[in-house]
Amino acid sequence: MKNYKIAVIPGDGIGIEVMNEGIKVLNTLSKLNKDIAFNFDWYDWGCEYYLKHGKMMDEDGLEKLKKYDAILLGAVGFPGVPDHISLRDLLLKIRQGFNQYINLRPIKLLTAQDCPLKNKKVEDIDMVFVRENTEGEYAGVGGFQREGTKDEVALQTSVFTRKTTEKVMEYAFQLAKSRKKLNKVTSVTKSNALNYSMVFWDRIFKEKSNVYTDIKTESFHVDATSMYMLQRPESFDVVVASNLFGDILTDLGATLQGGLGFAAGANINPEREYPSMFEPVHGSAPEIAGKGLANPIAMIWTAKMMLDFLGHEDLGERIMKSIVEALNNREKLTPDLGGSGTTNEVGDRICKIIENIG
Repeated sequence: MKNYKIAVIPGDGIGIEVMNEGIKVLNTLSKLNKDIAFNFDWYDWGCEYYLKHGKMMDEDGLEKLKKYDAILLGAVGFPGVPDHISLRDLLLKIRQGFNQYINLRPIKLLTAQDCPLKNKKVEDIDMVFVRENTEGEYAGVGGFQREGTKDEVALQTSVFTRKTTEKVMEYAFQLAKSRKKLNKVTSVTKSNALNYSMVFWDRIFKEKSNVYTDIKTESFHVDATSMYMLQRPESFDVVVASNLFGDILTDLGATLQGGLGFAAGANINPEREYPSMFEPVHGSAPEIAGKGLANPIAMIWTAKMMLDFLGHEDLGERIMKSIVEALNNREKLTPDLGGSGTTNEVGDRICKIIENIG
C-alpha cells in the first residue's frame, strides 16, 4: 500500500468548507482502493491566523512542509488583512520557497450549458495554461522612494531568468505532445511594449520551437489572446504565459468553463525536490463563508490533479467522471450553478457517484 502524507492548509473563508469535501472524496477513493491511503495533517495558517499572531504561517513553516508528499490549500484572504500580505507571506512564500515554477490550470468545459459563449460545444473549450509561477512580474523586486511625499515613486521590477523560462517552455511543449489534441503551444507575450522581458520571452520560445519541430506554435500579445479566447477558444491547446499574464487569462478561462467554481490549479515542482501544492483559485469568498453556498467542484477537481501528479491517473479520471455525472442533476448543485444544494450535499453526491462507478 502507498500511504501518502498530505499537508492541509484550509486557509480562510470558504476554504475550510471546500477542503472538507476534497478530503471526503480522497477518503472515499482510499476506501474503495486498498492500495492507497492518505494521512492528513491540518495547519491553521492564513489571514485569521495572521490577525492572531501577526504572521501568515509559522516561522519554520516551509521546514514543516518539506516532509509531505503534497500540499492541499483551500483559499487565502480575509477582511482586515491587505491582499499583498496574504498572498506574499503564504502562497508566494510556498511557491517560491519550494521552487514550484509551474502553475498548471486546466480550462475545460464539462457541460455546454455552463459556457457563457454562444454555440460552443464541450470539445471546443479544452486548453491547459502553463504559467510561470516563481518569477516574472511577481518576483517581488522593487521598492518605494520618497514615500509619503508628492514626489513618491513606486518601483516594481519583473525578473525573468533563462533557466526558469527555458524549463517552463520545455514543460509546455512536453505537455502538448502528451495531450495529443492540436499538438500546439501558444505563447502569450507583449513584446511590442515590454522591450526587454517579453523580447527575452519571445526569443526563448523561438529557441524551443526550433527544437520541437513536430509541435505547432503561435504567439499572441496578451490583449489579442484574451480576445481570441472568447472568439475561438477551440483554437487553443497548451498556452504558456508569464506569471501576471497567466494569472489574468486563467480567470477569463474559468469563466469560459462556467465560473470560478470550476477553477482547479496546481503549483508544481517537476523535479519533486520539494512537495507540490494543489489549490482551487476561486478565492476565499468571505461573504458566503459558513453558509454552505460554496461550490466544492474546484477543490475536488484540484484533488484530482494531485492524484494525477502522484501517479494515480485512474483515480483522477474516476473523480472527473463523477463530477460530470453530478452536473447532470442541476437542482442538487450549489446556487452558482442554478441549484439549491449545499457544499456538503454536492460533496456527498460526488462521493456516492464515485462509489457507484467504482
